Amino acid sequence: MSIRVRYERELKGVFDNLVLMCRHNEVAIEKCVKSLIERDFELAKEVYAEDKLIDKIEREIEQSCLRILLMEHPVAGDFLEVAAALKMITDLERIGDQARDIAEITLQFGDDTYLKKDDTYIKKLVHIPQMAVIVIQMVKDGVQAYINRDLTLARSLGKTDDKVDELFNTVMNELTALIRKNPENAEQAILFMMITKYLERIGDHAVNIGEWVEYAITGHHPKD
Repeated sequence: MSIRVRYERELKGVFDNLVLMCRHNEVAIEKCVKSLIERDFELAKEVYAEDKLIDKIEREIEQSCLRILLMEHPVAGDFLEVAAALKMITDLERIGDQARDIAEITLQFGDDTYLKKDDTYIKKLVHIPQMAVIVIQMVKDGVQAYINRDLTLARSLGKTDDKVDELFNTVMNELTALIRKNPENAEQAILFMMITKYLERIGDHAVNIGEWVEYAITGHHPKD
């Protein structure tokens, strides 16, 4: 088997595992937010299993990338693709960690009623699942941009992240006002702030993925 055929086979394995890693991240985010909204503690615990799978796939991708780098005479483009993949899986792994962190916070709430001194705010928790929907799509778009070498899609992630930041600021402002109004809800409000921050960070990681896609395609990182 020629070196090039081996390289292409290994790279396809990287692509397939990136898609799989992305899918488990998507499921983890969906589960952690659903468990929060529906008070489903068993579902929150399932996020831990998703995180372990994400870590396992990360290791498999690392091994594939190392095998590619050890092949004889890889061309410059090979190095760019492999380097980008290695950077991307770091962000994907951290996304899994943040979904797990959200699940951990859900378990911290226990059976306590959410923000019991301000029932009207509960309706505004819709902003959290809205953020989740956007960041899930961002992660999917980042991985697809890498596989399809879609520079336009990769560069669009920054603008999409602006929507996540807007929702983040809205939730933080609302929760700050809630604490001033009802200090008894401060502890729970802070937990919701942490959840919102984790979702905002997931959006940032998706932007990082897009930047590494640009590096793989052009040979230049946008922050250089």
